[in-house]
Amino acid sequence: MGRFGMVLVLALCLTISVFPDTTTAQLSRGFYSKTCPNVEQIVRNAVQKKVKQTFVTIPATLRLFFHDCFVNGCDASVMIQSTPTNKAEKDHPDNISLAGDGFDVVIQAKKALDANPRCKNKVSCADILTLATRDVVVAAGGPSYEVELGRFDGLVSTASSVEGNLPGPSDNVDKLNALFKKNKLTQEDMIALSAAHTLGFAHCGKVFKRIYNFNGINSVDPSLNKAYAIELQKACPKNVDPRIAINMDPVTPKTFDNTYFKNLQQGKGLFTSDQVLFTDGRSRPTVNAWASNSTAFNRAFVTAMTKLGRVGVKNSRNGNIRRDCGAFN
Repeated sequence: MGRFGMVLVLALCLTISVFPDTTTAQLSRGFYSKTCPNVEQIVRNAVQKKVKQTFVTIPATLRLFFHDCFVNGCDASVMIQSTPTNKAEKDHPDNISLAGDGFDVVIQAKKALDANPRCKNKVSCADILTLATRDVVVAAGGPSYEVELGRFDGLVSTASSVEGNLPGPSDNVDKLNALFKKNKLTQEDMIALSAAHTLGFAHCGKVFKRIYNFNGINSVDPSLNKAYAIELQKACPKNVDPRIAINMDPVTPKTFDNTYFKNLQQGKGLFTSDQVLFTDGRSRPTVNAWASNSTAFNRAFVTAMTKLGRVGVKNSRNGNIRRDCGAFN
């Protein structure tokens, strides 16, 4: 290698070391230690108060966090209200069913923070949502974990950006892996995060195809447990309102645990995208491992949530700290 080549390589190395990946470099556990040292306790109190009012807060917040991070990163862009000139993310068909309690817990935590003079307009809505997500997992009996902070709120929110970026109930493992890989998440991360379906509910309209019109050969998905299929048909008759809610986890729908994986072993995954994790040989070993080891699952879930929280993080150059979580300001 010539002298110029060596100089060029050295320059590139210096550039990489001097200008690290700003997406994650700005995140730290103590980001608000000087500006709003009680941020975690204030958010936790707001979450606990909201959870006491309605359990729906737990799955609603988890789902809101996922839907936010998978579209343009974890920047609270999913919370932006549409205007006459802009249809925002939350009004895309895939987001219409996001429960209002998830939005409300962030709004209530924001109000509590703004009532503290030291914290007023210092904490981003994106960070509030990330903290609230950890707190609802804990409230449901799941693992506690440290949350990296320092996200700024996004300046863009369009319904069109949602298209094709969220996992669907009929996705297979290939499609799920591709979607998660776009967000620097592995197959193991995908399986761990899918287990958030251990909590909450879905709507009958999302399972009609599996239980009535699966394909030209089988009216019911053959991978579905027969007794469970009958339960679903009773809960979701053919002509019922497709918005009727059904539990995602038929065994422990209000507890964050590894029962999700045990259900998959028995053919009791509600969505095709759940059940394929067991029927596909590539993901089945992980499902089996976590079905028998809740500690290993919890550890993998924390790792995956931390990695998800780093996706598409905004900084002061391409984001801001919103005064109103539902508006660019």
